[in-house]
Amino acid sequence: MLKQTNYALSIKQPWAALVVAGIKTIEIRTWATSIRGRIFVHAASIPDKRPEGWAAIPEHLRTLAETVGGVIGAVDLLSCIGYRTAAKFKLDANKHLNDPSWFEGPQMYGFQFGSPAVLPFLRYKGNVRFFKVEELGE
Repeated sequence: MLKQTNYALSIKQPWAALVVAGIKTIEIRTWATSIRGRIFVHAASIPDKRPEGWAAIPEHLRTLAETVGGVIGAVDLLSCIGYRTAAKFKLDANKHLNDPSWFEGPQMYGFQFGSPAVLPFLRYKGNVRFFKVEELGE
């Protein structure tokens, strides 16, 4: 088997499930990235307790949203959008699903995703920022 290295991004649940289901198409971070292409979505071990994300989970995604500690899907990372103002951040609220009050200046970044896919769960240790995932393929 050819050794393949891919990148993964750890996202807290329920946000990770919303990303791989194609409901959340932008993931917000305080840092930019130059990575583009297919990446794995890792569901972090500790979920987000805030009710806003959980309210966005349709019943058919509940089990996926409760899955933590491994890879749950993949997406294409298309671009990195800079948000320099709360007003611009708010314009994309229907894509990133973050409350507009969560904007933290001077700048935030949105990782824009396409072609989401749910994959069979694979337990995998996560990390901060992007991390390499060895020998996984879609």
